[in-house]
Amino acid sequence: MKIEVYSPTIRRKEMDAVLTAMVEDKIGPGEQSKFLIQIAREKLKFEYCLALRSPAFALYLALKSLDLEKGDGVLVSALSPLYYTWVIRDMGLMPLYCDVVPSTTVMGRETVERALSSKPEDLNVKCIVLHHTLGYLAEASAIAELGLPIIEDHSQSYGSPAGMDSVPEVNVALFTILGLEEKDMLTSGGGALLFVNRRHPRSKDGRNLEIYGDLPTEYGLTGMNAAMAVVQFREADKNLLKRREIAEIYAHSAVRTRHKRFVHYREYNNYAFPLILETGLKDVKAYARRKAIAVESAFENTIIGNGMLPPEQCPDAYSLSLRTVLFPIYPRLSMADAGKIEKLILTLP
Repeated sequence: MKIEVYSPTIRRKEMDAVLTAMVEDKIGPGEQSKFLIQIAREKLKFEYCLALRSPAFALYLALKSLDLEKGDGVLVSALSPLYYTWVIRDMGLMPLYCDVVPSTTVMGRETVERALSSKPEDLNVKCIVLHHTLGYLAEASAIAELGLPIIEDHSQSYGSPAGMDSVPEVNVALFTILGLEEKDMLTSGGGALLFVNRRHPRSKDGRNLEIYGDLPTEYGLTGMNAAMAVVQFREADKNLLKRREIAEIYAHSAVRTRHKRFVHYREYNNYAFPLILETGLKDVKAYARRKAIAVESAFENTIIGNGMLPPEQCPDAYSLSLRTVLFPIYPRLSMADAGKIEKLILTLP
């Protein structure tokens, strides 16, 4: 049986929680969603939160709360999820794409300043959406010094120290998105949580989420999804530990190859195990396929990986989109299978 790249961490506890919600006829938004919001607020120290059907709608509400005008600019990384572009353009806003810091997956202050200095003269950039790609944390504080409001997306970086576990007093983002999709760090099978930082200076001018407290139920997270997410929060520490154990096994092999790992200066949540290849991605995929192990391009579902902007606009991100591969790493992976992947990494072409 082939070892897949991703496998959502859904065990008996998650399934039992969903079945209980179904038996109690609480499959739509309701008490389970309120319980999830309570747990998330206590865990992450935010005062107000919405449980929503999708991260795309969470991004929409966060941008809408900033009172942006048609034609205003929103700065995003070229390695952000593809749906960012769809949401921004559908709102009549203009995306401004930013390159990443070399050997990392994230924007830095220098790349943000470069993007701002080269933007069209008539484009008024009003905010930054900061996606912590593949779980690696961007230097949010340095970027915040530029004075633009920030929306942080921790969908892949939940569990990274100094990320969402930091208290709102030192959190530089006005809004924070925590996606709960299939490939997010915590999954409920779909949905997202959207937090507002009331201690942020810009929250004093009326930019808060309470005005959306009476959203139609069709926009809210369903009870079944919420029940699954509750268990995911409770099991997060155990799952993070298992990811770390597997990553340590892979890392011993990776350092003995000619392929490179991303540079990062903080403890990593091990959302993924990527390598920047010195050989072609096609050859590595073919080799892994012969070993019955799935690997995939790390950035095929990103803005630049999907061909949404010219390569020369963000050359470092484009180069990474051609050469970065992901290996299977998830808590349900057996140690025997992890050993097979370790050998695969060690013998990569």
